[in-house]
Amino acid sequence: MDTIVRKKTISTSTPSSNLVLALLFTFLLQTIIRVECSNLNYTKYRKVSSLRLERIQRHLDKINKPPVLTIESEDGDLIDCVHKRKQPALDHPLLKNHKIQKMPTMMPKGMNINVESLDRSSKSGGDAWQMWHQNGTRCPKGTVPIRRSTVHDVLRAKSLYEYGKKQRRSPLLFRRIEPPDVVNNGNGHEHAIAFTEAGEELYGAKATINVWDPTIEVVNEFSLSQIWILSGSFDGSDLNSIEAGWQVSPELYGDSRPRLFTYWTSDTYQATGCYNLLCAGFVQINSKIAIGASISPLSSYNAKQYDITILIWKDPQVGNWWMRFGDGSLIGYWPVELFTHLADRATMVQWGGEVVNSRANGQHTSTQMGSGRFADDGFGKSSYFRNLEIVDMDNSLTSATNIVTLAENKNCYNIKSFYNNRWGTHFYYGGPGNNPQCR
Repeated sequence: MDTIVRKKTISTSTPSSNLVLALLFTFLLQTIIRVECSNLNYTKYRKVSSLRLERIQRHLDKINKPPVLTIESEDGDLIDCVHKRKQPALDHPLLKNHKIQKMPTMMPKGMNINVESLDRSSKSGGDAWQMWHQNGTRCPKGTVPIRRSTVHDVLRAKSLYEYGKKQRRSPLLFRRIEPPDVVNNGNGHEHAIAFTEAGEELYGAKATINVWDPTIEVVNEFSLSQIWILSGSFDGSDLNSIEAGWQVSPELYGDSRPRLFTYWTSDTYQATGCYNLLCAGFVQINSKIAIGASISPLSSYNAKQYDITILIWKDPQVGNWWMRFGDGSLIGYWPVELFTHLADRATMVQWGGEVVNSRANGQHTSTQMGSGRFADDGFGKSSYFRNLEIVDMDNSLTSATNIVTLAENKNCYNIKSFYNNRWGTHFYYGGPGNNPQCR
C-alpha cells in the first residue's frame, strides 16, 4: 500500500464557522461509528453523546502525536512515525526534564550463547516480525513508529479512564511460595506460568516464545504470553511490574491478531501505567518495531514454528529497564523514575500464559491459551517458552534452573517444564479452555 503523508495546515476559521465545523465533525464521527460498529463483530453499536466524543477526541489528541509520516499497514493499522522527542513518554510529569538514553551503558554478559546462535531447520523455528513491514516502508531516522489510536478503540473500553489499562489486579499473587497460594481476585484471570522463588535479587529476564493465534470467545476476554518483572508487596497496593510479550485482545485492538505488547505499573494496576504507548512512560528509541502492531508470520499446527525473543534488563549504571526484541533490536526502556521498588531490583520473574475467563453463558470460556493445545502435546502442537534466563546482580545472563510451575485449573490450561542443552530451561503450556473436564 502507498505511504500516506500528513502535513500540518493552519486554520483561518471564524468562531461561527468553528461551531459549524464542530457540529459537522460530531455528526460525521457518529456516522463513522455506526458504520464501523455494524461491520465489526467486536463492538456493539450504542449511541454516543457529543460530549463524550469531545472528551475522547481530546484524549486522542494527547496520545496521537503529530506524525512526520503515516504508514498504512495491510491489517488496517495506521502507524505514525513520530519524532522521538515528541513521543507520549515525555509527557509524564516525572520525565519533564528527562534526557533520552540512546543506548544502554552495558549489555548483559553472555548475550550470544543461546537462542541467537541456534541452527534452525525448516520446522524448528523462525523469527516472527510485524505485518506493517510487508510493504517495505520504514519510519525515517529520528522517529519512532506508534500505532494510532482511534475513537473506535476507546469505545470498546469500559470507559475512557480504563482505555489502555489492565484491570486493577496483580498478574498472579502469592501469600507464600511453598506451596503457592494463589489469591483469588474474583476477576476470572487464569494462568499457566513458571516463576522464580520470591525474594531473589533479580535484574532482568529473557525467553523465546512461539507465537500463535488463539481463539477468543468474547470481546472482553484476552489471551497473552509474556514475561513479568516484579517487585514490591504481593498483597498490597505498591507492586511494581514490567511486562512484555504477545497478546490477542479484541477489546484493545478490535481484531484477533496476535500483537507485540508492553505494560507497566508502579501501584498494582490501580492508577499508573498502561499498555504499549497509550500513556506517558515507556521511552521508545527504535524506528523499526511498533509496539502494539500485529506479528507475522505465525506458528501453525505440526508445521514451522515462529517465535520472538524478549530480553528485559536493568541498566547497571543508569537504572533504566531496557527491552530488546529478536536478535538485537533495542526497543526502548522504562525510565527508573517511574518506579519505587523496581528502582532498585526485581524480586520475582514470571513467564507464561494468561487468559480471562468471563464465564459467558454461565460456563468456562472457550478462549484458548497459547496454541489451544495442552502442554502434553509437545513441540509443533503446544506453545512453548524456551531458553529461560535471568540477569543476576553481576549483569550476567544465567539459565533459570530453579523455577516453580503453576496452573490454577489444569483441566483447562496446564504447563510442563523441561531442561536440555539446546533449549535450556523451557516449558510447554496452554489449553483449550472449555472441554468436558473444564466447565
